[in-house]
Parts: sequence; C-alpha cells; structure tokens
Amino acid sequence: MRIIKFCICVLLALGVVPCRADSLFFEDEPVQDGLNVFEVSETFADIYKKLDGVKWGGKNINVAIESLENLNPDAHIAATDERVVLVWKDAIIANYPRPDAGDWHGFGEITTALVLKMRGMDENLHNATTSEMYQMVVDSLMRGIDENGRYIYSRAAEIAEDNRLLTSLGLEGARDARGNWRVSGIFKDSPADTAGIRPGDLITYINGRAVADLSDADMASVLSGFNSGTSKLRVLSPNGENDVVLRRATIILADADVVHRSDEDTGAILEIVVHEVSDNAVAIINEALATYSDISGIVLDLRASTGDDERAAAKLAGLFIGAKPVMRIVETARDEVEVIPGGQAITDAPVVVLMSNMTRGTAEAIVAAFYENARGVLVGTPTAGSARIATRINLDNGGALELLNKVIKTGNGRVIEGRGIFPIVCLSNIRTSQQQNAFFLNVINNDFNARDFNNDNDTDVADIRRGCPVITSGADEDAVAAAVSVKILTDPKVYNKLVAEE
Repeated sequence: MRIIKFCICVLLALGVVPCRADSLFFEDEPVQDGLNVFEVSETFADIYKKLDGVKWGGKNINVAIESLENLNPDAHIAATDERVVLVWKDAIIANYPRPDAGDWHGFGEITTALVLKMRGMDENLHNATTSEMYQMVVDSLMRGIDENGRYIYSRAAEIAEDNRLLTSLGLEGARDARGNWRVSGIFKDSPADTAGIRPGDLITYINGRAVADLSDADMASVLSGFNSGTSKLRVLSPNGENDVVLRRATIILADADVVHRSDEDTGAILEIVVHEVSDNAVAIINEALATYSDISGIVLDLRASTGDDERAAAKLAGLFIGAKPVMRIVETARDEVEVIPGGQAITDAPVVVLMSNMTRGTAEAIVAAFYENARGVLVGTPTAGSARIATRINLDNGGALELLNKVIKTGNGRVIEGRGIFPIVCLSNIRTSQQQNAFFLNVINNDFNARDFNNDNDTDVADIRRGCPVITSGADEDAVAAAVSVKILTDPKVYNKLVAEE
C-alpha cells in the first residue's frame, strides 16, 4: 500500500494524478519517518513567510529553497520557474511542481517532502529530533546569508536558567568512538553560545592537544573551574574547521555583577562585569553607581559581553557619556538609525574599559562610544568584529528564529563588522611586571607613541590582531587586567595621557 501511495504521489509531482487538491500528503498518513508532515509543513510555511519580511543590513536577500542542498554534500536541488528537483549524487529522487511566489503553504509542503527524502539518505538528519531538524534546515537556508541564524527550540524545550554555574564555557557533550568530544547541548547566552558553537559540532583539539589524549579530569578543568580560564578549541562543524577561543564566564541569571573594592592606597574602585547588555544590567549598574558615589575609578569589564538590545546598550553607555550618539543601526541599504541615550551621565569617575575577542554585538558599540567620546581608556585585546544584533521572530509552533540581520556602526558612523575595536593599551604586550613598569614609565615620560589603529584604515586588520593577539591564559589575563587597570585609575597623569591618545 505504501508503495502504491508513493507512486501516486510521484504522479502527483508530475501533475498527472491528484491525491488531494491542496496537499502533497495523505490525511490518513500524517506521521512519516517520525514527523507529523502537516505540522512540519505549517512550521516551514511560517518560517518562509517571516523570513521574507526581514531586512538584511543593507542586503537584498531572497531566501531560496535551493539552499536546502546545504543539508548534505550529496544533495543537489535545482529549482526552475516550474519544477523543484532533488538529485542525490547522480540520481533524481524527487521532482515537484514549484509553488507560486508567496505560496508559503506550498513551499512548506515541498520543504517537508524534500527533508523526508533526505532523511532517508542521511543518518544524522534521520536521527535528529523535530527541533534539531528545524535547526538544521534553518542553518541550511541561512548559509551564505547569515551563518549565525538559528532556530530556537520552543520555550518548553529551552534550557532552564535557574541556577548559577561556576565559570563554564557553557558546553555539554560526550566523547565519540574516536575520543573526540561531540557537543550535545549549549547553555543559552554562554560563551559557547555567543561564539556560535552548536549541538552536533565536534571538538578535536583543546589548547593544541588532541581531545582523544585528554583525560576526563583534563576535560573538566577546561570546561569549568574556579577561575575565568581561556581555552582554544578546534571545532569541526558543517561550516568547516575553525579555531575558537572561549573565555570561561559565570553563567548567571543576573546580567551584570558589581564588586566594590576599597583600599588605603588605591581608594575605592568599582568593578562592573557585564555579561549581557540588557535593561537588567542597566538597572544593576545604575543602582551601584548611586550606592557607591565616592568611587575614584570604575573598571567596566566587557570581555565576555554580548547583547542584541540596542536601547539597553544606549542606556548603559548613557550612564557614563550622557546624551551622545552610541551607535547606528543599519537595516536597509539607505536607512541608518542613530541611537542616542535620553538622559545625562550620572558619573564622571575615570573609567577603564576591558575588552577582548569575546566582546561582540552591542558591547562593541559601547566600547566604541567610550573611545569616540574620550570617556575612558580601552584596555585588552581587539573585539570580535561581530557587530550584528539579532532580530527574534516568534513562530506559531512556540519556537523562534534568531537572525543576526542588523549591522551596527559606531556613533560616528565607523564600520565595526569584520574589523572590531582596538585597545589603546594592549594587554598581551605587557604580560610581565617588567613590561608593565616600562610601559607606564614611557607614558609618564611622554614617550608613549602607541599607534591608534581605530583611526587607521590602511593597515590590514589581520596584521593588527597579530600585533595584539588573544590571551589564552585566563587566570593570567585577569591578574594582568587588574594590575593595569588599578595603575591607570590611580595615576591621573597616566589616565589623562592615555585618554588623550584616544
């Protein structure tokens, strides 16, 4: 009976025999290969419809069904004005009439039919849960448009965020038969999530050592621990093999932590660690600044900070710089929206802004705002240069699409995407006490002639980053950052000289 129905549906695809007037599937066979084909079709229809209305940072993008061939290298999809044909290696395994433009129900059904065909040929796709399958399909559709676009599981399936995890990369997984580490889960908003690591990715090397050679204890110390540790991972994903540097961060419900340090020699210094640029973080920082009004300096730690809320970013920066442009948001080729805080600054205390390769999104715009307004000293290593922020589109099935489709520029209109923001004080070049002493002596003696690469569009970005490389020892980075920050904040001559350099 199934063979007969299959043959009938093939005839349907060729336009010979109709099964139903409005469907490729049979009402009495709603579940195929573990999927409810009607529910899946409606979800895909919803995805297509909502992607069609998205603005893409100045690009004119049409999401094409041909992109589904990215699900497997053996798959090839040819779509003409009349037909959609799926070729697996050298054999045609599906041939359907192409729906009319805007017929999202038709595109949803064809997508479901194509996925079913490919599930029969691809073990990984066959074994995927419904939510994982949506994620894989969205990834395929978005390849080349927005490699960070993703499907987010329905709220009922999302990872709970009720507890504080003591410094973690935010990864869950297990070893495979070859000893490599297969990622099975990602904690939302963790460093791994921010860096774009996804379930199914394979970690083959950590800090230059093959994962297969690491003990379980070694793995545990890399993934979590009692300090901020930084690890270099080699990650094999559908997009290829990449080296990713992750800085362990505390995954917490609060979006910012505040520590007040008071010492007879240094005075009172407020350390603010921002995990997520949000209204919650703004409220925490605002309260801290009101509570500790006698501070002599502020360390604003954005080294593991991200965020997609441009309004919250404006509010956060506005606490320090007042009503001045913080960023510009680009959604279309012609339109740029200038984002300016509505209120005045509530503190004029000296600020050191800590930054790293994990600083991205709106956090990069905040770093740039301090720089462009000469409001603080930038210390650390170059930011990620990933200055896009997300649009979250809720789907009818309870899930969502998250698309990094908005491009951020600085308040003065400088491009951040693909470039980043560069520090005035590069931590990776002053790792020892001797190097620090020599650096500060040069600053005091007016012999500090650092080149400001933020105003240098001629030097290759890769060369700049090689000159100020990522620090891969997290504990050492914390110690160096603390020592350098305190010295800058407690010596007005040093602080004023470095701010003037900006």
